[in-house]
Amino acid sequence: MRLRVLSAAVALACATLGVATGPAQTAAAHTAEALDAGHFHGVNWAAPGDNYADGPIALSGLSLTDDYATTYAKASAVIKGFRRNLGANTVRLPINPYTTGGTYWSSYRAVIDAATARGFDVVLGYWEGTSAQKDGKIDSLPAFWDMWTTVTDAYRHNSRVFFEPMNEPFGYTAAQWTDLAAQWLATFPSVPRDRVFVSGTGYNDSVLAVCADSRLAGTYLSLHHYGFWKQDTGYAAWVADLKSRIGGCASRTVADEFGAPMTSGLNYDERASDSTDSNSVAFLQADTDTFRALHIGSVYWPGLRTGDTYTMEALTGSGTHPQLVTTNVTGADRLAWAWGKGHAAMEG
Repeated sequence: MRLRVLSAAVALACATLGVATGPAQTAAAHTAEALDAGHFHGVNWAAPGDNYADGPIALSGLSLTDDYATTYAKASAVIKGFRRNLGANTVRLPINPYTTGGTYWSSYRAVIDAATARGFDVVLGYWEGTSAQKDGKIDSLPAFWDMWTTVTDAYRHNSRVFFEPMNEPFGYTAAQWTDLAAQWLATFPSVPRDRVFVSGTGYNDSVLAVCADSRLAGTYLSLHHYGFWKQDTGYAAWVADLKSRIGGCASRTVADEFGAPMTSGLNYDERASDSTDSNSVAFLQADTDTFRALHIGSVYWPGLRTGDTYTMEALTGSGTHPQLVTTNVTGADRLAWAWGKGHAAMEG
């Protein structure tokens, strides 16, 4: 995969991508050697109607009526597509109590099993429900703990499976969320800390508070970052915005959600000023340059989600042998660039 990075963008990246420092740096420093955040080169596989659900989650291309064997075959094809088309080694998957507490759990496990069998790391994250329950808080604590008991019992001995206690805990204050994350670690002491992703505060939009909490030492930190959060923001401003959310915690940080429009024909290799959507192009160039420079792991949102304009891959075919087609080659180029692959070439 050939990457085309503008000489102006490369020069600006070299000038601005210094490692940030801050009060959380001390808490993060002693875990730096043990953790390898930059190892995670991944994508999210999401449900067509998003992962917030008041029932079992059926990922794009799968069905709640599929048995284990059918799900395994379909998932194997999708995982192969992620590797073949993008060079990914990680997939992030949603879970909820409806998925793990009913009959579908045996089928859903086929997705995890198919991915790990093919050498993928799997990040399992809890998503809350929809409607009135979508408030950034755990819907039911008893169901939450039962869910995680089921999941950790099944996969704590599989070194390729990682656990993210909650996606986007925006309903909690920083103190409440760090307390809850610490409680999760204390509840499941047999899970190695280096297989836990602790979400940043808010919409996973800052890892500073979780990085500074010594109770969470040894864990990875999950960060989300999106271009739609701000408009008319240039490359340098996006670099500064991202770095302000990481502080001195790059060695532990994995951006397990970030994304931009892929199906609208944008060229992410051109100058942002030449694009019809300069903000999205500047954002994606800034994020991928920063991830590469700071050796931050990154998991694109979404690698596959039917009906999502951000999706990096689209489904073709049917039955147990679906195929994936990349929706935007330049977007895939930028993703590979974030993962330390490819090379820069000058354009006139």
